[in-house]
Amino acid sequence: MQQEELLIKLEQAGIVGRGGAAFPAHLKWKRIKDLSNPKKYVVCNASEGEIGVQKDFYILQNFSEEVFKGMMLAMDFLETKEGYFYINRNYYEQLKSKIDPLVELFKQKSYIINVFIEEPSYIGGETGALLNAIEGKKVQPRFESPSPSVLGIFGCPVLLHNVETLYDVARVATDKFEKTRFSTILGGNKNGVYRVNADEKVAEVLRKTNNYPDFDFFVQVGGGASGEIFTKEQAETATIGGCGSIEIYPSTTTDYDFLSKIFNFYEKESCGKCTPCRDGSWQLKKLLDGLDKKSEIPWLEIKPIIKVMEKGSFCGLGKSIVPPVRSYAKNILGIEV
Repeated sequence: MQQEELLIKLEQAGIVGRGGAAFPAHLKWKRIKDLSNPKKYVVCNASEGEIGVQKDFYILQNFSEEVFKGMMLAMDFLETKEGYFYINRNYYEQLKSKIDPLVELFKQKSYIINVFIEEPSYIGGETGALLNAIEGKKVQPRFESPSPSVLGIFGCPVLLHNVETLYDVARVATDKFEKTRFSTILGGNKNGVYRVNADEKVAEVLRKTNNYPDFDFFVQVGGGASGEIFTKEQAETATIGGCGSIEIYPSTTTDYDFLSKIFNFYEKESCGKCTPCRDGSWQLKKLLDGLDKKSEIPWLEIKPIIKVMEKGSFCGLGKSIVPPVRSYAKNILGIEV
């Protein structure tokens, strides 16, 4: 397939990043292709460190050949023969028998795919932290400028894609792509990963997968830590964004139970690089320590902390605590935070 033909196909199919950013793939490819650097890399991000998200593992478990095929197509487009497969250790230990033979197969075709095994973490999947890890540096985010597309690893441009995006690339190249995405569903009758229509409403997805609850509920959509909260009624019009997950909560879930899950996660996963995220996540966790499920939540103290995290955090991790907390307060409790 001619390079320009594949680029057009990616654009027409609407292929975007599936790690949460949803940036159009064809624009990223063209930007890096046009750079004059003699050395470029393709990197697959299989970190998937957010709670409630399991789609990348499912894809690698069932369609690992297509993911590697997507990497190869990207490498051919950029005229490079080297890439990195960045995967969290828990996944690698379970999928080694699938990944290693593919690495060897591609090596026989003169493609060098270095498997980089990371210690599982949320920050490990952040672009700058991921690239720092590959370079042997501390796993912390970088300044946003210059872009990884210009200065990624070892001073060279990097085309970085999520597992699902590379799977989609392979499907487009073989004319098998359908406008679908993978979604992790938790808290329903049949927990698991499903292929669903990309523009499907959340409630309809739950019905079609036999996961629509027979009790009053609310949902978290897009990630078990960073995803927004919607009521049962809002789920009828909300679409699946972010990392493509839907988690169902009974309406009897207490404020304490929901917030403690979020606050504990962020306090644990903060890399400590910046004060707003490091101290803010610690303060939020401490606010709930000592409370019980029936205690009144100190919203007046929570509000300024998340505002500081939203405005001052160095990377997206600290900022991403805001959507779930703010949408929970607004949509479930009817208060502004």
